Amino acid sequence: MKLSVAVAGKSALPSAFVVWRGFEESIKKAADFGYHGVELALKTADEIDRDKLERWLKDNDMEVSCISTGQVFADLGLYFTHPDAEMRAKVVEVFKGLIELASDFGRLVNVGRIRGFIPEGQTVERTEEIFIDTARRVCDIAGPLGVDIIIEPVNRYEINFINNLNEAAELVEKVRRPNLGLMPDVFHMNIEDARIGESLIRHSNLIRYIHLADSNRLAPGRGHLDFDEVFGALEKAGFNGWASIEILPKPDPDTAARQAAEFVLPRISEYNRKMCSK
Repeated sequence: MKLSVAVAGKSALPSAFVVWRGFEESIKKAADFGYHGVELALKTADEIDRDKLERWLKDNDMEVSCISTGQVFADLGLYFTHPDAEMRAKVVEVFKGLIELASDFGRLVNVGRIRGFIPEGQTVERTEEIFIDTARRVCDIAGPLGVDIIIEPVNRYEINFINNLNEAAELVEKVRRPNLGLMPDVFHMNIEDARIGESLIRHSNLIRYIHLADSNRLAPGRGHLDFDEVFGALEKAGFNGWASIEILPKPDPDTAARQAAEFVLPRISEYNRKMCSK
């Protein structure tokens, strides 16, 4: 397992769930703090220069773990279940650019709040139909490029569609694309999943990536989540992907990132030691 931290460009909205802003500075800081990579929160693919990104990563011995898309929803107002077909086509076009970027950097693109919601007056069934159609179009672009699309369940207080791993797994089965998987976030799971460990093990075949934050969305170790349970379940599941820190940057970004690294990195070292000995 490797550890990354969520970062964004300097123009990201204040509401963006990232620790640092400014790509070059963030990559260097993440490396200095012991992270293995960065999760890039982007609005569009042209927000970042590929050549510069490659150089920044090489200079700091870092990787891109994933491209996340919360800003496509929050800033651009685009989402998979939009009732307007033209707007859904715009979502697919934005994803095409992000997928092409991910084919060289990370090979994972997340679907968080951009999956959309159930609008007033529309049935759950119709919302699912629209989501499945959009997800298939996106997966069919990503597949030939070796990119996986990963659904992140988000709690009911932020969105009313795909709130837990069970619901996400059911939709993955309905979409029927091999490059569609799951991206659990333990902050959301603490609200929506009855037993975090059991849920991670139950859906282990679909989990490609995981977000780490404590119960209060601060750095792991600053709330009441049982991370021994989380890492124990991932071990039983045989997980060998990226874990990423997506937390509130409090009391300040540097302190939050340092607290997370100091708490999680020793656990990842022990986790990897156990996995290698099996």
